[in-house]
Amino acid sequence: QLQLVESGGGLVQAGGSLRLSCAASGGTFSRYAMGWFRQAPGKEREFVAAITKSGGSADYADSVKGRFTISRDNAKKTVYLQMNSLKPEDTANYYCAARWGDPSSSDAAYNFWGQGTQVTVSS
Repeated sequence: QLQLVESGGGLVQAGGSLRLSCAASGGTFSRYAMGWFRQAPGKEREFVAAITKSGGSADYADSVKGRFTISRDNAKKTVYLQMNSLKPEDTANYYCAARWGDPSSSDAAYNFWGQGTQVTVSS
């Protein structure tokens, strides 16, 4: 059973940057594709980014493409989300998730979830 713990959230001004981390334990991290999702108050959870097991390929939501970068370090069992040029509309609780097989933009496809880390972007 894989456990995931996110960190790195906080309050930042618009235009600023944050790097989220998601540390895994209890499983073979390199066997899982990883994804980041976010959920703002009153809204549905939405896809942000996903990365393959090897880290060789990634996919992004159009809303973050060119601003966010997902990466992973399998030796450290950690996936990252580098967020640049942050906007107030990026404010949300950010979750990492893991699934067997290929990455997916559907949250229903993921088997394991972290508890989330809050990101607040002030204007």
